[in-house]
Amino acid sequence: MHKYLQLQNELEALIANLRDGDKLPSIRKLSDRYQFSKSTVISALNELEKRHLIYSVDRSGFYVVKKEREATQKDSDIIDFATSAPDPDVFPYLDFQHCINKAIETYRNDLFLYGTPKGLPTLIPVIAKHLADYQVFAKPANLFITAGVQQALSILCTIPFPNGRETVLIEQPSYHLLIKYMQLHKLPVKGIRRTAQGIDLDQLELIFRTKKIKFFYTMPRFHNPLGTTYSRKEKQQIVELAQQYDVYVVEDDHMADLEHDSKADPLFAYDRFGRTIYLKSYSKIIFPGLRLGAAVVPDALCETFLAYKGLHDIDSSMLSQAALEIYLKSGMFERHRQKIRQSYQQRSKLLTDALVAHASRPDALFTFQPLPYPGIHTHLVIDQRIPVSRLIQQAKKRSILLEAIDQHYLPDFPKENILKLNVSNVKEEVLEKGIHQLMAILHAMWL
Repeated sequence: MHKYLQLQNELEALIANLRDGDKLPSIRKLSDRYQFSKSTVISALNELEKRHLIYSVDRSGFYVVKKEREATQKDSDIIDFATSAPDPDVFPYLDFQHCINKAIETYRNDLFLYGTPKGLPTLIPVIAKHLADYQVFAKPANLFITAGVQQALSILCTIPFPNGRETVLIEQPSYHLLIKYMQLHKLPVKGIRRTAQGIDLDQLELIFRTKKIKFFYTMPRFHNPLGTTYSRKEKQQIVELAQQYDVYVVEDDHMADLEHDSKADPLFAYDRFGRTIYLKSYSKIIFPGLRLGAAVVPDALCETFLAYKGLHDIDSSMLSQAALEIYLKSGMFERHRQKIRQSYQQRSKLLTDALVAHASRPDALFTFQPLPYPGIHTHLVIDQRIPVSRLIQQAKKRSILLEAIDQHYLPDFPKENILKLNVSNVKEEVLEKGIHQLMAILHAMWL
């Protein structure tokens, strides 16, 4: 990442704590504080001025321009633990606007033509290089650009697999839109329980051995809605069992960009057999409307996947693909990734600390297992005598938004009394207050 882009993150954090019209420190002082050259400081300040975060006054310096939307949001009384979309306040509006404009200029002739089902040819090697940073080493021939993870899943559920099987195995709870897709199309599906302690590998082996599973869909890290992550040993055993029983594994790594454990690799990295289909979303880290993802498909499935992909949509949005290519190559994505990861990490820590404090009380009405590397999701197992559905209703009356977990289960699978929490749209300054109020509601329902 370019130095001035790294410095931009530092300066934006500084600006966030200043008021409208406050003067920034001088270029010399900023250079000394952040240990960057004056020319790097000037480049960063010029970029921030282009984005209308600051303005300059001749012979005076740079001053803060606060966004009107920020002030409006701070006045809101709603504490949102339900929404899982990226935080609008950390969305790179101006950066991505620049990339879209540049894409229109660079690919103006290509935008009037259909692309290819595989994806924009110049984007594919950029994605391949980018995925290598996640320990996903893929040949361009195996890489497909999709309209988000959802499209990749719909294709995989539909196409025939070399093992000739039809039943899909999914964790319970799991991705609600995949469940809805399977139900709508009346596709055979089976569930396996996943908890804070992980998955029962003996049960997984039994299902693989007896139920003729086409593929096992899993979110090994930062699971939605549980927030949990498999251990290295669990990932290795899943891959070995899949090979032993001729089962494919579909790995949804939608939150890979939030990983801060340098030793944590995706399940794909442990697969020596070509059994794992790796899915990566760019919508989750940038903004949902981008609708772009990447799928790494084994050789045995490439031809079939390409044929079905072409019939799904001919190609993914050329403009979005071209903008993403520029965004990745320029270093802007890495800057944004560091910024959003730091923001979510701080929120997750505040949430964990608040929950641990309440869970340690003798009158706690829930159990909570803190994670060493939390993502944006977490969950509480609520006392069976307090229905989560009623808790959600009571919290809404206090302007605390929560979402039911029922949609994350298959209709006939036993549901646990779980409350899911998401921090991606909760401001740091109200997070602890929100948990305190939620606990008060919980205890009021018990009395």
